[in-house]
Amino acid sequence: MIRVLLVDDHAVVRTGFRLLLQASAQVEVVGEADCGEAAYQRYLELVPDVAVMDIAMPGMGGIEALRRIRSQHPQARVLALSAHDDPVHARRALREGASGFLSKRSAPEALLEAITTVAAGRHYIDPGVAQGLALNAIEGAASPAERLSEREFEVFIRLARGESVQRIAEDLRLAASTVGTHLYNVKQKLAVTNQSELTLLAIRHGLIEP
Repeated sequence: MIRVLLVDDHAVVRTGFRLLLQASAQVEVVGEADCGEAAYQRYLELVPDVAVMDIAMPGMGGIEALRRIRSQHPQARVLALSAHDDPVHARRALREGASGFLSKRSAPEALLEAITTVAAGRHYIDPGVAQGLALNAIEGAASPAERLSEREFEVFIRLARGESVQRIAEDLRLAASTVGTHLYNVKQKLAVTNQSELTLLAIRHGLIEP
């Protein structure tokens, strides 16, 4: 049996994944977490074979949780999940040591395939995302968002979707002034002056849908 820890800030998503995996004789869901902080603690308690973790969550976030887990367990196998299927999100997760990347838009059976692949010590990348990564490597294309830190990137995506600084601060459990600082840094690094330009930039590079 493959022991799995499910991490997602949406209870309905965790429930759906758990029901899907319970139908398999290969997987046992041994725990759940709803944020990065809880994911880190639960991983240390359970030491699962695979952690299936959303990389965009309030608070610490999935990328930082991944980083901390691997600092304690360098061999940890983490399957990163994202609602986005662009190469930028995948590259960020894989760069931090994720063993796989799966878009939440993938077919349900892809989750089990990804978990079994990662549990066997191999890497799994969502086929559509893998194609994008390969094309970017061949063409030498790089999104300007690559210049951003993980937290700056998360703030950038939310701003590009039209969210306010206050809303972002509440969701990420940060001070509004901290989000404001991230916004300033994002504008400087991406050479934009307002939220509309951020949105256009994100759409142009396939980071959000129009």
